[in-house]
Amino acid sequence: MFSEKITSFEEGQTLLFDKPLYWTSFDLVNKVRNLIRSTLKIKKIKIGHAGTLDPLASGLMIICTGRATKKIDEFRDLDKEYVATIHLGETTPSFDLETETNGRYPVEHITENLVITALNGFLGEQEQIPPLHSAKMIEGKRAYEFARKGIHKEMNPVKVWFREAELLAFGIPDIKVRIVCSKGTYIRAFARDLGHALGSGAYLSRLERTAIGHYMLIDAFSLEKFENNLKEMKQI
Repeated sequence: MFSEKITSFEEGQTLLFDKPLYWTSFDLVNKVRNLIRSTLKIKKIKIGHAGTLDPLASGLMIICTGRATKKIDEFRDLDKEYVATIHLGETTPSFDLETETNGRYPVEHITENLVITALNGFLGEQEQIPPLHSAKMIEGKRAYEFARKGIHKEMNPVKVWFREAELLAFGIPDIKVRIVCSKGTYIRAFARDLGHALGSGAYLSRLERTAIGHYMLIDAFSLEKFENNLKEMKQI
């Protein structure tokens, strides 16, 4: 919850939001900025976010205002927790639902114990190859600019940490996994690698970020609740 002083947004607030599915991170930041400015009649306010979420992902985002934007890098360095639904037996070029299926693989051999064993194999430090369909910089451009033109580029592996990898629900072809990982980890790439580890293929079909460090999604604002709080502040 934020301070009830209107000036507190200019002084600095750290706000937790549940980003809606299909919204970009910029969409959410822009909406929050516009709500603050229009409801509280603040002409100018500094605002930023501490880590993006893809449009096809929902869940926790930290948005900072005023002087609190100086803390953004600290928040970005925190571990993240996700709940991922992973579709087994098929692959896509983007490793999620952004692109069409481009391969099918056997799943009959996959058991719950096999998935648990594979997940345990991810724990600790890993070298992960980011998706070409990503915002990683290559030759001065975003990687997805090459991907969307059908141009293949080799992506350099990056070191990431998996603190926890827990199977929440098992089924064929869909499983649900809870993951706690370091910054810079691509869950889409994790889905790809899990498919390989299972002797099959896989892609990410749904993703929700549930925590950033000790900040929890359960404590986050919906946009509707945030707007109602602003209106209450205006009346004070």
